[in-house]
Order: sequence, then structure tokens, then C-alpha cells
Amino acid sequence: MRKEFSVTISGKVQGVAFRHTTQQQAQALRIVGWVRNLRQGGVEVCAQGAEEDLQVFLKFCHRGPPLAQVLQVTLQERETLGVYDTFEILPTA
Repeated sequence: MRKEFSVTISGKVQGVAFRHTTQQQAQALRIVGWVRNLRQGGVEVCAQGAEEDLQVFLKFCHRGPPLAQVLQVTLQERETLGVYDTFEILPTA
């Protein structure tokens, strides 16, 4: 069953390759959607995929790449809003 999560991550998550490694993790797990920096300093992710793959992906979001310091992860499961073909890095919102 395909699910969609909206994830907001705060802490030291910009300037540490968070978006790039998030994209790599998503692609390895066959997750589609996007990731982008937020002007206030966090990172936002929209992820769609199989529930088992999303659970592994969310564990990554809680730790991030080696230089990141994740302080808080806000997760919201939502109705699938769109269908994506890839996992992209979007411009800052």
C-alpha cells in the first residue's frame, strides 16, 4: 500500500548535505517525492512509497547524515496529494 508522509526536520540540517543524502536514501528505497530547505532553517520532505520502505526512510530522517544534528522531526501522514516519478531536491521555500 502506497503512503505519503510530510516531514519537517529541525536542528543543524542545512549546510551538512542533508538534502543530497536524503535524496540518495529515498532513491535506494524506491521512495518518490521531494526535499527542500526552509527559510527558517529546517528541512521539509514529502515522501511517497511502500509503508515498509517509508519506515526505514523515516529512521534516516531522525538521524540525518554524519554532520547533521537532528533536534526534532515532525511527521504527518496524509492522503496522497500527488504522484511523483522521482525524488527531487527543490529550491528553498
